[in-house]
Amino acid sequence: MTTDTAVTPAGPGAPAPAPSGLRSMSRLAVVVLLIGTAVGLTFLGFFVGSGDYTVTDAWRALFGDGDPTTLEVIRNNRVPRTLLAVLVGVALGAAGAIMQGLTRNPLADPGILGVNSGAYFAMVVAAVAWDVSSTGGYMAASMVGAFLAATLVYFVGSRGISGASPEKLVLTGVAAGSIFSGIGFGLTMIDPKSFDAIRSWQVGTLDGRDWSQVSVVWIPIVVGALAAMILIPYLNGLALGDDRARALGVPVGRVRLGGFVVVTVLCGAATAALGPITFVGLMVPHVVRILFGPDNRWLLPVCVVVGPIVMVGSDLLARVLTSSELPVGMVTAFIGAPVLIALVRRQRGGEQ
Repeated sequence: MTTDTAVTPAGPGAPAPAPSGLRSMSRLAVVVLLIGTAVGLTFLGFFVGSGDYTVTDAWRALFGDGDPTTLEVIRNNRVPRTLLAVLVGVALGAAGAIMQGLTRNPLADPGILGVNSGAYFAMVVAAVAWDVSSTGGYMAASMVGAFLAATLVYFVGSRGISGASPEKLVLTGVAAGSIFSGIGFGLTMIDPKSFDAIRSWQVGTLDGRDWSQVSVVWIPIVVGALAAMILIPYLNGLALGDDRARALGVPVGRVRLGGFVVVTVLCGAATAALGPITFVGLMVPHVVRILFGPDNRWLLPVCVVVGPIVMVGSDLLARVLTSSELPVGMVTAFIGAPVLIALVRRQRGGEQ
């Protein structure tokens, strides 16, 4: 994309980026609109879903009034499910922006680090080897797998004279992800019990999620999102290339390692909560970049707002498209695939 290279990013000691995208006042107006949309969709998620419940029933249940069945569905199903979609949207939106900034690759996706595949592999191993079947056990295993996979990718990808270059990290992540996925799928094929236990997790779904998942993942996601904000000026510096960033005083190695850890925490928590959700980390930064330009001072914070819009909106579609609710991972893939094709075509057009 031409906008990714036309701007001089700001890092420590670097000049401020040239204006691109919307004007400042227009940007502020769009940010307010996006925040309002995110809040509105979140509240809508409390009222929309399967079951013959009116808006009045849902409203009363939110405040502790109504029959026990309605209270159970609204307060212990729809509310935590919607809040979990918000948290995962925050995680994937921020992780996507960081990943594209670290690799200087506008088509990079957080899954490129092998985090999702590592989480999946660890959960399968826990189910097969230790007969883990509880939600807490699955989430603990997937977080451990995410960290181990990310550590392995960074360790292998940072070997050699050039260190942890974007190209080496991408190639190492793809290779490691393929290995983890292949072994994980193989284990499920020889152990049907483990396949039955995790098949709903494999497709990425919010169905059946409750407060236990929210209580586990909200802390790492909030901490990871706050840590992502610290990286903003350094990501702008990295956009100039490693040599120029170093000349401007950017500690490239430490920034890349820090960004790598933040992405791992965010993606690991999101994957542990819902399973592998595709395309959100890819398309959210691109949509934001079209409106706000490549400056991470706008890009990264707005991705934290747009991510929940995409996730909650996809979940609402999953609830109403069919009588039996679709996994949200299917909806994001259905939306994201055409977006990816359009982005690739646009990038090729910009290179001509």
